[in-house]
Amino acid sequence: MDITIRAVRPEEHGTLADITAQAYLGDGLLAFGESDEYLLELRDVARRAAEAEVLVAAGEDGRVLGGVTFVARGGTPWAGVARAGEAELAMLAVARGARRRGAGEALVRACVERAREVEGCARLVLSAQAAMRAAHRICDRVGFVRTPERDWQPVPGVTLSTYALPL
Repeated sequence: MDITIRAVRPEEHGTLADITAQAYLGDGLLAFGESDEYLLELRDVARRAAEAEVLVAAGEDGRVLGGVTFVARGGTPWAGVARAGEAELAMLAVARGARRRGAGEALVRACVERAREVEGCARLVLSAQAAMRAAHRICDRVGFVRTPERDWQPVPGVTLSTYALPL
């Protein structure tokens, strides 16, 4: 499958919002399901695109298969764990029907390339729940290493494992 990675277009915000919400809900990643406050952030693609970089994986027909948020610097609104000299990727999601075709890995590799273009960026970091098995496999293939000393809880009872890729 040919996959193109590019910036999300305004007319695709709703599509990516649905893909992201469905991925997180369908995979049981939201502690409070439909009433989880994080769902509002996941759906707010327009805000993410205005304050960070949102990339999409598009199929041969141009249809959005998934997306990711790339944060070029720590200390900015969408950075969860990134520090000075680090970029971060977050909210990686691929539509259920497009999984296992390389879209997720292509999005992660695009973030690696973007991070390498950021002046002074020494590492790309991310956080993932234990249940995000596909994300963990992608991290391993791309070369990320676990950084357990940076694991954190965005809300009580939800622990996120952290990973870093030296650039």
